[in-house]
Amino acid sequence: MAGRKHSHKPQARSRIRGGDRHPAGRAPKEYEAKANVAVDEEKLQHFVNRIQTFLNKANGRPVSRADLASKCRGKGQAAYLHALRKLVTEGVIAERRNGYVMAAAAGMIRGIISRISRTFGFAKAEENGTEYFIPGRELKGAMPGDLVLLMPTGEQEGMPEAAVQTVIVPAVVQTSGMLIEDEGELRFLPDTLCRRTLKIENAADWLTHEGEKVLVTVTKRGERHSEHVVRVDVSLGSADSAKACAEALVTVSGVPMEFPPDVLAEAEQLAQRGIPEEELNGRLDLRQPEDIIFTIDGYDAKDLDDAISIAKTPQGYRLGVHIADVSHYVTEGSALDREAISRGTSIYYADQVIPMLPKALSNGICSLHPDVDRLAFSALLELDAEGEIRSYRFEKTVIRSAVKGVYSEVNAILDGTAAPETEEKYAAVKDALFLLNELREQRLAARERRGAPSIEAEESAFLLDENGVCTEVLPRTRAAGEELIEECMLLANEAAARLGKTQRLPFVYRVHAKPPEEKAIRLAETLNRLDIPHPALDDPKPKDYAQVLKNAADSPMKSAVHQIVLRSMAKADYETDPVGHFGLALEDYTHFTSPIRRYPDLAVHRILTAHLAGEKMEYARQFAHDAAIAGSSTEQRAMQLERDCDDRYRAEWAKQHVGETFEGAVSGLTEFGIYVMLPNTAEGLVPLDSLPLDEYTYDGFFSMHATGSGKHFTLGMPVQVTITRADVNSGHIDLCLAES
Repeated sequence: MAGRKHSHKPQARSRIRGGDRHPAGRAPKEYEAKANVAVDEEKLQHFVNRIQTFLNKANGRPVSRADLASKCRGKGQAAYLHALRKLVTEGVIAERRNGYVMAAAAGMIRGIISRISRTFGFAKAEENGTEYFIPGRELKGAMPGDLVLLMPTGEQEGMPEAAVQTVIVPAVVQTSGMLIEDEGELRFLPDTLCRRTLKIENAADWLTHEGEKVLVTVTKRGERHSEHVVRVDVSLGSADSAKACAEALVTVSGVPMEFPPDVLAEAEQLAQRGIPEEELNGRLDLRQPEDIIFTIDGYDAKDLDDAISIAKTPQGYRLGVHIADVSHYVTEGSALDREAISRGTSIYYADQVIPMLPKALSNGICSLHPDVDRLAFSALLELDAEGEIRSYRFEKTVIRSAVKGVYSEVNAILDGTAAPETEEKYAAVKDALFLLNELREQRLAARERRGAPSIEAEESAFLLDENGVCTEVLPRTRAAGEELIEECMLLANEAAARLGKTQRLPFVYRVHAKPPEEKAIRLAETLNRLDIPHPALDDPKPKDYAQVLKNAADSPMKSAVHQIVLRSMAKADYETDPVGHFGLALEDYTHFTSPIRRYPDLAVHRILTAHLAGEKMEYARQFAHDAAIAGSSTEQRAMQLERDCDDRYRAEWAKQHVGETFEGAVSGLTEFGIYVMLPNTAEGLVPLDSLPLDEYTYDGFFSMHATGSGKHFTLGMPVQVTITRADVNSGHIDLCLAES
C-alpha cells in the first residue's frame, strides 16, 4: 500500500534554511592554503576564544567572513584559519551562505546517525534521544555511528526532520553489499548506502569474486555516499544465498553473533552449579501434586521462560503464570548483565536465533523444562468469572513442569483431533487445558468489551532444507493454544504493571501512546476514500479503531485496512511513566513474562525482587531509565533486522519459482507500480512499465486506472501474477500480470 517500506522514498518536506553550505566535514577553501602550516597552540586558542566571543554577541545572526576576520584581527593568519576549521569541524560553529554562526544559538544540535537507507536516514539527538528523519540529499555522506551537527527543519507525520551540517566525528563503518562488474570495473553495490556502485580500493584482490556478498570498510569519505571508497574485508558467499545475505545484515547491524569468553564462563558456572538447597530458602514450593504446572510453546522452542497453572474457584479462576527467575542468575553489574542490556532482546529470523543470553542459561538452567526443578518468579492471580483481575500477588517460587506442551498438539486436544499418543501425553493436564480454553474465551470477550482492536499482521514461517535454503514460505497462523497462552501472559503483565504503579516503584512500562493527531486525520481520509465506514477519529479511542476493523471484516480490502490502521498508530516502546497501552486498551501494562528474551522484562524482575525484599528503590530510577532506553533501541534494531532477513528468504523461495503463476491480491500502489501479496505472504512489485501499453493514472492513494482500456487496479483486488525475477541480494521480487 502507499507508503509501505518498498515504496518510494518519503517526500522531502522542507529545505535547510540559510542557503548553501560546505559539504559535511569538509573545510571551506580559504582553510586549505594554510592547512598544513604549523601554528602555536596558545595563539590557536586565542583565536578560538575570540571567534566564539564575537559570534556569541551576534545572538544567532550570521557574521560575515570579512567582519569576523576583521573583529578577530585574524585575516590571513594561519592560526585564525586553523581556529575556524577547528570550530567548524567540531560542530561548535557553522558556516552559512552569509557567514558564521554559533551552532547552538542558530538552533543546531548534535546527534548520532542511527541508520540509513538508500534514500534517507535517521539521527538521534545526543542530548535527549529524539529521532530525526533526514532526506537523502541532506545526509551529506554521513554514516551510521557518525557524530554530526544537525539543523532541525520542521516535521511531517509527527516526526521531526533535520539536515546534516557537519560530520563532527566520523565512525569506522563496515557495511554489506555485492561485488558486481560495472562498465568493465569490479565495484561494490551497497545494500543501504546508495543506489550507485562504489569504488573498491583493493579491487585487484577480489576479481574472481563477482556476484558474492561481502563486508567492506569505508576508507575514504566523499561529499555524498556515492563518492565513498571502500575496502573489501571478507566474502560471505554467493549473493543468491539468503543465509549469506542474512549473515551480512546481522554483522553490519552491530548485533554480536558470539558471546565474550567471560560471559560464557559466567553462564557455564551458573548452569553447572545447579540449584543448591540453600537457594530454595524463602521460596514458595509449588512442586506439590495439586500444583500441576506445564509449558506450551512452539515445537522447536528450547528457551521455555513461561509456565502456567489454573484452577476453578467459586469466584472464577486461580491462574498461576510462572516465569523463569532469570534475575536470580543475571545479577546487576555482572558480565552477563552488561552483555544482556547491550543485546536487549533475542532476535529470530528463518531458522536462526541470536539469543540475549548464552545457551547455558537460555536453554539450560533458566529454561522451564519438564521433570526438573526450576527457580521461578510467579504471578498468582485471582480472576472473576469474566476473567478480570480481582487480586494478585508475586512470589519467588520453585516449580517442576509436568509437560512440555506444543501448540499444534494442544490445538488438536482442544478440537478433538488428537492422536492417542498425544492424548496420553496430555492426560495429566487435559482438564487444565479445557479450563484455560474457557478462560481464553472469557478474556477474548473482555478484550472486545474494552474495545481493543485486534489487528491481523501478515507474518511468515520458513521451511529450510539441510543447506539452509528456503524451500517454502507459509503464513504463520494462530489458534486456541496460541491465544490462551497470550491471554495468560497479558494478565501477568497487567498485574505486574499495576503493582509497579500502585507502589510508585521506579519501573519499566510497555507503553503504546494514543495515535498522533495527524495520523488519525489521515486514517479518516483514507477510510473515506476506501468507502469504509468509521467513527469520528479526531479524538480516537481504541474502540474506534476496533470498529473500523469490524466494518472492514467483509471487505476485499480487509487485509489492507488492517495494515493501514496499524501504520496509523504510534510505535510501542518502553518508558518509565505508565501512560497505558492504546492497542490493548489497558491502563496498566508492562513486559514481565519473557526475561530470557527481553531485557526490559529482566529489569522488571529485578525491580520487583528488590521490592519484595523490602529494599529502598531510589537507586533503581536510573536503572529503570537506562533499561527503557536500551530496550526501545535494541527492539527497533531487532525488528528491522528480522524484516530485512525475512525479505531475503522470501526472495530465495521466489527465485525457485520464476515463471510460475499465482493468485494474489493488490497490497499497495505507487506511481511506479503495483504491489501484490501472494497467499504465502511473499510480496512483489508489478512495475508500471510491465503493464499493458496504456496511460495509467494513479490517484496517490489506492487505485490506478488505465485511460485507454478502462482497466483499473484497487487495493485488495485479486490478481493473477507471474514471478519474473527474484533478487536475493536485495530481497526484492518482481512480478508481471499473468496473461488471461
